[in-house]
Amino acid sequence: MLRPRDADAQDLVQQTVERALAARSKFRAGTRLDSWTFTIMRRIAIDEGRSSQRWSRVVSPEDEETPHVADAGQADEGLRAEAMAVRDAIHSLPEDQKHAVALVLIEGLSYAEAAGVLGVPAGTLTSRLVPGAPVPG
Repeated sequence: MLRPRDADAQDLVQQTVERALAARSKFRAGTRLDSWTFTIMRRIAIDEGRSSQRWSRVVSPEDEETPHVADAGQADEGLRAEAMAVRDAIHSLPEDQKHAVALVLIEGLSYAEAAGVLGVPAGTLTSRLVPGAPVPG
């Protein structure tokens, strides 16, 4: 039976292999393969950690009362209701907007990075995040 940390480690290895294979054209002869893949793995781990921290702040925000409650799950029904409303609002967005919001606001990517991931111009991404905003020239 896998422990949670074992599963996380296996996921990290799988993501590393996937990214390394996808980026194999960027591998330079003379570079140590283990160093190159460990760099990829480190970046994934950092990104996952940051994403997890951001997501936990969105889903389970704290207020000044939270540390004084024995069960943090009962800290503030109002905050949890707000977090659920935000989650529901994100899920109700059209797919293109949902992906843009997830990449920029939850994953923390820059507009340029998110546009690259989605394969769209930065102006298109901006219009998905802020409908009616002027498209950068």
